[in-house]
Amino acid sequence: MVKTKRRHTKKKKNFIRTFFVEKGQLHKGRVFLCVVILLSIGFWQTDIRIQQANKEKTTEEVSQVPVSREAFIEKIAPEAQKLEKQYGVLASISIAQAALESNWGQSELSAKYNNFFGVKSSAGQPSVTLATKEFENNQWVTINDSFRVYNSWQDSMASHAKLLVSGTSDNPQRYATVVQATDYKTAANGLVTGGYATDPTYADKIIHMIETYHLNKYDDK
Repeated sequence: MVKTKRRHTKKKKNFIRTFFVEKGQLHKGRVFLCVVILLSIGFWQTDIRIQQANKEKTTEEVSQVPVSREAFIEKIAPEAQKLEKQYGVLASISIAQAALESNWGQSELSAKYNNFFGVKSSAGQPSVTLATKEFENNQWVTINDSFRVYNSWQDSMASHAKLLVSGTSDNPQRYATVVQATDYKTAANGLVTGGYATDPTYADKIIHMIETYHLNKYDDK
């Protein structure tokens, strides 16, 4: 058995030697052919790896595509309608504020910390400090502020509705106009008079958002 194995090994070596060497000279054509074959295999393997990498990249990019505005509305509208029945805040106002404040759910505060309304944190509440823009002395300035962190976006929406109903410790009736309003324009202006945002055009932006996406169709009042 051992002799047979050695004989086969010897024949294999002789075949390789005679394939590349003919009559004592190196057969350049066959060497070139082998080089071409090896390079082709290498290029093929590289191409396969590139295709696989591109496929994985495409999958990752698709998973990171922002939610469309319509999808965002459809996602939170049922919750906004439920909260309107429970607290009296127009669903259109809740949806428009959530879209505007969170940049359609894409802001860092909303995406990472489930805060859709830019609600500031109080003592003892889970919070995160982030940069934000405020309108002060007739100009926009960037400051760092402490914002509330929520376990879910549903918690954020419920907290927002409760804030409008309960007001603030210094003025429980601060947003009474918003809660009592039967139309979105009155409610939007009530947010500004109540001091919800420092942006002087905040009410106009909310109204424009509602009218552009017909959000008042979700209102029950």
